[in-house]
Amino acid sequence: MNENDNNVSFFRFEDLRIYAKAMDYIVWLYDELGKLENTITQKVLVESFLKSAQNIALHTAEGSSRSKTQFLYYLKMAKSSVRECVVFTEILSKKGLFPVESTEHSRNQLMELTKMIGSLIASLQRSTGSSMREDKDDDLMDPIPDINNF
Repeated sequence: MNENDNNVSFFRFEDLRIYAKAMDYIVWLYDELGKLENTITQKVLVESFLKSAQNIALHTAEGSSRSKTQFLYYLKMAKSSVRECVVFTEILSKKGLFPVESTEHSRNQLMELTKMIGSLIASLQRSTGSSMREDKDDDLMDPIPDINNF
């Protein structure tokens, strides 16, 4: 059996749709931010924005190797990073550095990521028997999709 016969990655997080979506967002963001001038202010803003975007994938990857309780913690950290990216998107938009299309694309991708992460959090909470909803500050309350959608 060779590597291509196995559809499951060695690293479990690579099979998560959330991770793949976060990676797509990071690559898109590098391309978009690479178009900006390299002033000191913009450089600081770009570095912070990229770090927040990368943290979505990093927290998802790190948490996936932990217990369910710890994975919940890391997913909540990933969700916080999504919110940071929303703020950076708005800053770039208000400064006229992000065209309308880029702003809309970024926001749409971030909304989808927050829904996906929120759904996985809810699913994990249900599987751990937690009846208390810890995500009272959720941006969007959506029906919980099948766990295979993550």
